Amino acid sequence: MKYKYNCLNPIAEVGLGNLDDKYERTEKFDEADAVFVRSAKMDELKPGARLLAVARAGAGVNNIPHAEYAKKGIVVFNTPGANANGVKELVIAAMLLASRDIVGGIEWVKENASDPNVGKTAEKAKKAFAGTEIQGKRLGVIGLGAIGQKVANTAIELGMEVYGYDPYMSVDAAWQLDHAVRHCKNVEAIYSVCDFITIHVPALESTKGMINAEAIAMMKRGVIIINAARDVLVNEKDMLAAIESGKVRKYVTDFPNPTTAGQRGCLVIPHLGASTEEAEDNCAVMAVKEMRDYLENGNIVNSVNYPACSLGIPTKAGRISICHKNVANMIGQFTSILGNAKVNIDAIANKSRGDFAYTLIDTDSPIPDDVVRALEGSDSVIRARVIK
Repeated sequence: MKYKYNCLNPIAEVGLGNLDDKYERTEKFDEADAVFVRSAKMDELKPGARLLAVARAGAGVNNIPHAEYAKKGIVVFNTPGANANGVKELVIAAMLLASRDIVGGIEWVKENASDPNVGKTAEKAKKAFAGTEIQGKRLGVIGLGAIGQKVANTAIELGMEVYGYDPYMSVDAAWQLDHAVRHCKNVEAIYSVCDFITIHVPALESTKGMINAEAIAMMKRGVIIINAARDVLVNEKDMLAAIESGKVRKYVTDFPNPTTAGQRGCLVIPHLGASTEEAEDNCAVMAVKEMRDYLENGNIVNSVNYPACSLGIPTKAGRISICHKNVANMIGQFTSILGNAKVNIDAIANKSRGDFAYTLIDTDSPIPDDVVRALEGSDSVIRARVIK
């Protein structure tokens, strides 16, 4: 079987090169089995009946209607951690740029480039661009996922005192975190003591606008705030008011928009966080790997709308994957249908996530078409697919 794939954005060839002769590229979105995307908005695109999965070469998926896709049995993947080092380096650069007016100093030199005594003149002018060092300062990291933990660990190495907050931190993330990072039980603890605050949380209803006038009021005067996660996490009108009052010293954001572009006290970067050759390559390779594992083996790793679920590489005669609603007795229905068809089950993996669930079944004999039709006949089954 050949799978057709469509790329809504340029995807690094180092990733696409891992697609073998079972894959064929198509420029038509509505005829694709698989779609690779970076930043293209997918809300207005109508998926074709063949579409099985979307892989985002990056972490954020706010450009993909993944909740709606779950209802259609379309699995949406992302690539958490693949661009973490690139974003981490930008955050460290942001702290340095905000601490010392390096940008202003560079612009001054450009403006005075024709002065034959520019070197001597600079010695008198440089006071205007002087700043502070980051060593010994307190950094608050909100969100200790793949990026946040790298930022925290690097800041420790730079001699900063680091405070971290993440109520959902995984055990794996905790093991990766430097023991010197002070873990806060609430975000208000970060607001009250830190000289720098950097945000690394997803854009959810609970996090949108979390940095607002109320939060800023709890912060130290002269705080520097860095946002390389999502622009919607910060109420930028409140931020401009805080800069005007002197409460916030600098706001560094990686998301240009008319509210902050060109405003005093704002350092606006043109969304460069993951824009490194290495990050784009890592994301492309990871996205292709996830997509192939799902299409060829039925395994789900790093999905944002379906649970992680795997039975490894198929070694038995048959394997079927089932996207279904998370309701009672679904496994009972599946085993009954297979049993009635005298298809013996070798292994089952079943996981749920919110309203949806996913089941993989390995069998000792091939799976007949009428079994697939019987499975799809259930009101609670969204999609059944024979993998082998």
